[in-house]
Amino acid sequence: MVANRQTLQTTGEAINTSRPSKAKLVSLVVPVCNEQEAIGPFLDKIEEVFAPLEPEYLYEVVFVNDGSRDATEFAIRSRMQKNCHIILLNLSRNFGKEAAISAGFEHSRGDACIPMDVDLQDPPDLIPQMLDHWDQGAKVVNAKRICRDSDTWLKRKTADGFYSIFNAMADHQIPHNVGDYRLMDRQVVDVVRDMGERVRFNKAMFSWVGFDAVEVTFTRPQRKNGTSAWSFWSLWKFALDGIFSSTTAPLHIWTYAGAILATVSFLYAFGILVQTLIFGVVVPGYASTLILILLFGGLNLFAIGILGEYIGRIYSEVQDRPLYVLRSVHKGQDDN
Repeated sequence: MVANRQTLQTTGEAINTSRPSKAKLVSLVVPVCNEQEAIGPFLDKIEEVFAPLEPEYLYEVVFVNDGSRDATEFAIRSRMQKNCHIILLNLSRNFGKEAAISAGFEHSRGDACIPMDVDLQDPPDLIPQMLDHWDQGAKVVNAKRICRDSDTWLKRKTADGFYSIFNAMADHQIPHNVGDYRLMDRQVVDVVRDMGERVRFNKAMFSWVGFDAVEVTFTRPQRKNGTSAWSFWSLWKFALDGIFSSTTAPLHIWTYAGAILATVSFLYAFGILVQTLIFGVVVPGYASTLILILLFGGLNLFAIGILGEYIGRIYSEVQDRPLYVLRSVHKGQDDN
């Protein structure tokens, strides 16, 4: 099943949307990949959080199985027998977290959506605070991490560096230490869902759409189950996707850098000419010539590399392939 709009509309019509007229439905969008041990504790915590909120708030948990190779699908479907709030989307392979969140948005029905991780590092206890701000008129409620002691020193420093570099170059800044965990009103979700990028960086897209936003803060706890699928290399590629898909500043930087280097080269050549005319021919040094060749050659290759990053993303966009492909969709037996 390909994720085009016609397919999604057909799928959406097939899902029962009946619920008490005054109740508000909250969709939890949860991408999972090899998270079989985390499913049970996560659902237990969600049931605990929403129990005092019903019947004013109803909820659905939209799991997006992003190509898991363990028993994640079985763990979710086994809980669906007694939990009618669960919807399971199985993707045909691993398409990445950004695509998985987009799939969850496409198939969510809630008046508000909350993308979150299944490992409980995005604490569900914040959800009531988010709902309070939403009821007061906020369209977006960001969950900001005020302490990241659960992360390694290197991860904290690289994350701080990324936010600083990104916000220095981006056309629209992203909140510092705010991940995907946030509440978004249906109006905001519909705008994000209609954005057609294939190379997606959701944090920047969430900020780009605007709307009234407030923050709630939390201390990020230790991961309780499983291990993170994010390696340093995958985080590096993710950071590059974020920068190159959100701003053209690197191209502008190298425009100015090229102009400065050309000016310096002209002045240097003029100085050599004057020196030769006044003092005669001077035998050039081999070392200085080699250094200049290597310096400008390296700078040229670096600039070409930046151009290649943008051209590669243009190529991905013009291919116009679907963002993800669905293998199957499952939902609770008594889905109200």
